[in-house]
Amino acid sequence: MRERPIVVVGPTACGKSAFALEIARRVPGVELLSVDSMQVYRRMDIGTAKPTVEQQMEIRHHLIDLVEPNETFSLVDFQKIHDSVRTEIDERDGIPLLVGGTGLYVRAVVDRLTPPPQFSDIASQLDVEPDTKRLHQRLQELDPAGAARMEDTNRRRIIRALEVSLGTGKPFSSFGPGLDTYPDVPYRIIGIEIGRDDLDERIRQRYEHQIESGFLEEVRSLAETDLSKTAGQALGYKELLAHVHGELSFEDALELAIQRTKRFARRQQRWFRRDPRVEWVATENLDLAVNQISLQK
Repeated sequence: MRERPIVVVGPTACGKSAFALEIARRVPGVELLSVDSMQVYRRMDIGTAKPTVEQQMEIRHHLIDLVEPNETFSLVDFQKIHDSVRTEIDERDGIPLLVGGTGLYVRAVVDRLTPPPQFSDIASQLDVEPDTKRLHQRLQELDPAGAARMEDTNRRRIIRALEVSLGTGKPFSSFGPGLDTYPDVPYRIIGIEIGRDDLDERIRQRYEHQIESGFLEEVRSLAETDLSKTAGQALGYKELLAHVHGELSFEDALELAIQRTKRFARRQQRWFRRDPRVEWVATENLDLAVNQISLQK
């Protein structure tokens, strides 16, 4: 596991964190690295399903609580901090185990992707356009290959692709080896396979548990914070903030969050399904997988 660290991937609420934590309990020296674009924000704990204080005391966790919710945090920032943490783990002869569902962050770490340059002024101008599908149509004109790889509702990715295409004069899809290339890497990638109905029920139950644990109060505490664009799009937070600001009833906000999270989980599954390097393990076989990993350590 030191020479070929494990990366646990899969859709939100599928059981990645519990699976990784159980491996860490069974294999001495394992330290968990979160690969989640929302767990980097402080004060966003319940809604991002961060490990509890007790879990963090039991097993070392990294790459969480890195910045305030009003701070900008990029993929490059994540790569730099990840590399620093990995160096520290190696120096104390620890075993890194990566876990998360942010596909692009996983690829950035596993495949060492180099992101294209940023053009914040162009991105701000593009963000003025409220119609995301219109932005996607513009991307189709500039970069048909890039546009074909993303859904016409994925606003952040579309604006990023347009920003790079306009800023550099080259199609966004021309940068790097591309996300459609899956080279051999010194990692073992394990994906958690789960049926759609089961996943939908888990998502709903997770939200119910989060509300009982104080998620709405956590959102209220952020209501006066000028959230960064990324933090402001966090599922659950965005919808409950709309309720706090009087734009939606609590019931409608919660149901909207659940439905959006289900759609997001489908996109995660499609993303990881495209990667032929992923070894899929069904949820009912996770205990067996933990046993096998602990014996092979």
